[in-house]
Amino acid sequence: MDTQPTVFIIEDDQFLSSILKTRLERDHILVGQAFDGEEALRWLAANRPTVILLDLIMPKISGFEVLQMISLNPQLKKVPVLILTNLAQDEDIAKAKELGAKEYFVKVRSSVDDLLARIKVYLPPAATEVPVAVPTA
Repeated sequence: MDTQPTVFIIEDDQFLSSILKTRLERDHILVGQAFDGEEALRWLAANRPTVILLDLIMPKISGFEVLQMISLNPQLKKVPVLILTNLAQDEDIAKAKELGAKEYFVKVRSSVDDLLARIKVYLPPAATEVPVAVPTA
């Protein structure tokens, strides 16, 4: 049985995370959240999201370590991971891509609207459509 698509946001900036969560939920997309790498790994041990949005600079366990754990997990390594971070160095981008990140966004260069549009590319088409009420007899 298919479950509803879920975006898992791993971001220690609670304000940014809540903005993204609110905007995705407005489009009828389920959202999971973690605010540090340790919490993220616990959540991922019990859940398999459709898309992961991952910050790299986080408390407890870094985003690079989380990305590495995802890449080593047969259940998670095919889940698209989009990086959203303040790290803009070519080495960081290359490292994230080597570990399996599909896309890389630098926070100061990325708008919420652009980011949401890119997340939706990785969701099934039906997930971004507004459900239509079916009249009952």
